[in-house]
Amino acid sequence: MNDQDDTLGTRRAAARRSQGQIVVARALWYVKAGVAELRTERLNPPRGDEVRVATRYSALSRGTERLVSLGEVPQSEWSRMRAPMQSGEFPFPVKYGYSATGVVTAGAETLIGQRVFALHPHQDHFQVSANAVVALPDSVSDKRATLAANMETALNAHWDAGTAPGDKILVVGAGILGLLTAYLARRIAGADVTLTDIDGSRAALAASLGIPFVPLRDVRDDNQIVFHTSATGAGLQTALDGAGFEGRIIDLSWYGTRPISINLGGAYHSRRLQLISSQVGHVSPRQRATTSHRARLIKAISFLDDPDLDVLVSDEIGFDDLAVALPRIWSGVEGSLPPVIRYLADERIAP
Repeated sequence: MNDQDDTLGTRRAAARRSQGQIVVARALWYVKAGVAELRTERLNPPRGDEVRVATRYSALSRGTERLVSLGEVPQSEWSRMRAPMQSGEFPFPVKYGYSATGVVTAGAETLIGQRVFALHPHQDHFQVSANAVVALPDSVSDKRATLAANMETALNAHWDAGTAPGDKILVVGAGILGLLTAYLARRIAGADVTLTDIDGSRAALAASLGIPFVPLRDVRDDNQIVFHTSATGAGLQTALDGAGFEGRIIDLSWYGTRPISINLGGAYHSRRLQLISSQVGHVSPRQRATTSHRARLIKAISFLDDPDLDVLVSDEIGFDDLAVALPRIWSGVEGSLPPVIRYLADERIAP
């Protein structure tokens, strides 16, 4: 049975059996640079407006989360770079992550049995305020919904860029974030969109989403808007070099403690280029007066109503195997995307 086969009634019947029980949960903790472990914690029965969620899938980030796991968060950013439901403190030990889907098993009666998304670290069962979960539409599977955090980042970046119909757009970096940014750009009427990456094998992923891919040597220098997502100095230089007169370069990357070098002595000044940082912790100023964080997340989830996006979440790894596998996942394999983490549904009831 897949994650769309069970009915709401069946889920609610199973969920009610866990009401009032104390559950032993397991969570992934980063304990020192490059080392993670699973730790247990007790979850008391939900109080007030809390809900308990049995996790089905969660997603890893080779961007921010990888830097966290390697201890590469600058001390100046320890408070600003906290995840919404992080536990522990930088640098270590810390429970970190922000893309989980599951089923509500206890708490608010109206939500019991609902499939939901939450900005929560990797944990098999967790409790949060009911306002911290977003119900998933039937058209978005639990697995695909793990893309919500990255889709929200891509959406915010488009708001920061002010993309419009007919724009000539380049995206540098074909990881999940770059692919989703290009995917949204392709939905803009009349937009001329190109994606590039140092890894030519990513062309197949781009093609599966209908996104034109070009090798670095073929990138043109007349783009009005350039999104950079590779988190490398070379990638940012490609983005700068690909921008036309008064072009806007939107940098979605975070570099942690690593310094980068770029050449601003070329066309940067004479072309009047604009280099703009886009960070998802704040709603873009263009939308901030009318759009809350929750409304932005709901909008991002609605954009996942497309089975073609399943190509981005095709690989899986079991939660039990995650801590040992992380060094291999962070190093990456040519053409591969991070696997989605799969959880078992069974609760461990505390004695």
